[in-house]
Amino acid sequence: MKKKYLFLIMTISTIISALEKTAPLQLQEDYDNAGLITGAHHQECSGVLICLDVTEEIIDEAIEQNCNLIVAHHPIVFRGLKKFTGNSYVERVLVKAIKNEVSIYACHTNLDNVIDGVNGKIADKLGLTHRSILVPKKDHLEKLIVYAPGTHADAIEKALFNAGAGNIGNYSECSFVSEGIGSFKPGADANPYSGKKGLRSVEIEKKIEVTFPSWLQNQVLLAMKMAHPYEEVAYEISSISNLYQEIGSGLTGELPVAMEEMEFLNKIKEIFNVKVIKHTALLGKKIKKVAVCGGSGSFLTSKAINARADIYITSDIKYHEFFDAEGSIVLADIGHFESEQFTIDLIADVLRQNFPNFALLKTKVNTNPVRYSVS
Repeated sequence: MKKKYLFLIMTISTIISALEKTAPLQLQEDYDNAGLITGAHHQECSGVLICLDVTEEIIDEAIEQNCNLIVAHHPIVFRGLKKFTGNSYVERVLVKAIKNEVSIYACHTNLDNVIDGVNGKIADKLGLTHRSILVPKKDHLEKLIVYAPGTHADAIEKALFNAGAGNIGNYSECSFVSEGIGSFKPGADANPYSGKKGLRSVEIEKKIEVTFPSWLQNQVLLAMKMAHPYEEVAYEISSISNLYQEIGSGLTGELPVAMEEMEFLNKIKEIFNVKVIKHTALLGKKIKKVAVCGGSGSFLTSKAINARADIYITSDIKYHEFFDAEGSIVLADIGHFESEQFTIDLIADVLRQNFPNFALLKTKVNTNPVRYSVS
């Protein structure tokens, strides 16, 4: 018998907005295809099914559970498709989804690249503290300078902070304010806040400087203009090449108490429900600092070594890539699906925080295509 749910009708764009507030699409890698893959933003959403991969079984489950939106970690489409003849599982999934009006949204490397994303969830499971991004990204920060009368400087600062500006690491409401003299001459069609048309005015003003993530530019500028008394606001925006410590690839953290290598490997098996871990030779020292990267992370091995991690947990390490450990670190390949399985819980947590009374379901289908035979 089908379960019955009380549905709060909302649009798919409402769901997507909540996800992209946590993992903006601007953070996805160039090769990726995160975002809405089938469906329309304005479509009403009857329910959400959350999964790691989209397969035909997942589409069937969504239909059965009256969920017309699937939120997956992996995009079902990575490369362009020229035919929809059903010769591949990708084509069959897309045909079935479109035919049954099921929208598919992928939250992939953009969710990998935030500190509280995929790797943050792995760190939660391992109990890691003192976390930091393994390879922070740059060119995602911008700086705003705005000039305002002193009477409104505090209100403008507050509006900018509320819009997401002024956050630096563990600090919020960060700004720099200086005082100077500004001048202006209102034209005939102007409606000046102060001064008179046709006459040059000189005012004591404050210069407010804040930084913000590039994807927040529109809302930061809107907040600034709404709080500013001037008809024409004098401001400037510049890109900052500083590393953004809150976003990037991989993550490092520390165990509260150092553990023996085999003890920690057994802990990984228990937490991630794996029977087999491929790893390099043990080094005979305790594990304290841990590096992680959900999914295919062999490209970060040297970074994990440079970060002085005792072990690096990831997946899809090729034979020759195990040699890259160079006897400096334990490389542990726990499997692609296994490393990202808790992403389903992560996405569910994000959506439940925003929509506690909406129908949010985690898939009951195991989409892991890999099987292990253990004697």
